[in-house]
Amino acid sequence: MSAGSMPSVAVYGLSTEGYRVASSIAVKGAKVSLIDESLRNAISLKADIARTYPNVASLVEDEPLLGLEPMDTAIGNASYVFFAPRIRKIGTDVKADVSAKFKDAVKALKKGSSVVYMLPAGIGGNNENIALIEHMTGMAVNTDISYYYMPTSPIASGTETLVGSIRSKQDASLAKMLYDQDGKKKVNFVDIYSAELSHVIRTLSHYSGMASILEVCKKATDSGVSANELMHGTFSDLYIDDVTSGLYDLRMIGSSLDGAGPLMYLVNGSIRGIEGYLKHLIDQVRATLKKRDLKASRTKVAIAWTLDPHEMRGDKIDLLSALETKVKDYIGDVERHQGPTFDLYHTDKTTVVITCSKGDFEKVASKNRQSDDFIVIKANPLCETVQE
Repeated sequence: MSAGSMPSVAVYGLSTEGYRVASSIAVKGAKVSLIDESLRNAISLKADIARTYPNVASLVEDEPLLGLEPMDTAIGNASYVFFAPRIRKIGTDVKADVSAKFKDAVKALKKGSSVVYMLPAGIGGNNENIALIEHMTGMAVNTDISYYYMPTSPIASGTETLVGSIRSKQDASLAKMLYDQDGKKKVNFVDIYSAELSHVIRTLSHYSGMASILEVCKKATDSGVSANELMHGTFSDLYIDDVTSGLYDLRMIGSSLDGAGPLMYLVNGSIRGIEGYLKHLIDQVRATLKKRDLKASRTKVAIAWTLDPHEMRGDKIDLLSALETKVKDYIGDVERHQGPTFDLYHTDKTTVVITCSKGDFEKVASKNRQSDDFIVIKANPLCETVQE
């Protein structure tokens, strides 16, 4: 496909998910502008740059010289605007934050352009987005502007990319842009409401299952059941990192539901199961110290949790801060570790390492082969302790 036959694209949000879409479209030869929402400017993302930098982290780190233009100019010139911002507010402030960014992204839209919304919107949330576009631009969605819903999700969705559109309207240009080169995923246009419900089903069936495992395993640690008997390797690789990926989506679903009912119970139960795990993990850290007669003042805690600072959802980043704060209430000496290496300064304190993902555990375990002077607690359902 030549660049001439490709529509111009703007991606609002210097996020991992936004860059993934922007770079895959740029490689196909389209004119792509990537918008840094905090600086309010757009960089021109050419195919060679997209090939050079595999992810947004490497691009931000290297700061290559790229053509800049004002955000509104890039949006005003784009035929397609993908909305993929980094959301860092949580709780009740989320909706206002998303809404402010969305207003920012759509106010300069031109007639005939299309918006692709990449955050999860719960049930009925896209109606609010459509109303907001019409209010901000004075144009009618489906007549003057097209609207698509394509929520990204940390859960692998198999063989298709579902795109919600009004009355399941197909868009050949969008399908071409989203079509992956390996041909593994086909693009499927469905009605917006169907796309909302599909995302809800996928999110709830995945995370309510995980929350159930966490809750049941608490019973085992409380009663001192042998971890090995219950584990059989089934949940030992399920870490807090995996479980908390869907918190944003669960909260969005919860805030879009009216009244109490089984669906609301499922959502709230899942969120409480995941959030309650944090307290359980800290209780297990305390129990480990007690069992070994270790004083809090003679103990240091290292939290190994490698996070993506550029991802759209901010829940994990917030949870890591909460974990750090709660551990500090009990043990003053706490430090975070992320990235490919795990380096601990030798101290005369006993070090407890909390590993929060499979990758972080493997990194710590390979380091631990050289030294036996720290206790590793896996942040998995049974809070397994390594090096008894």
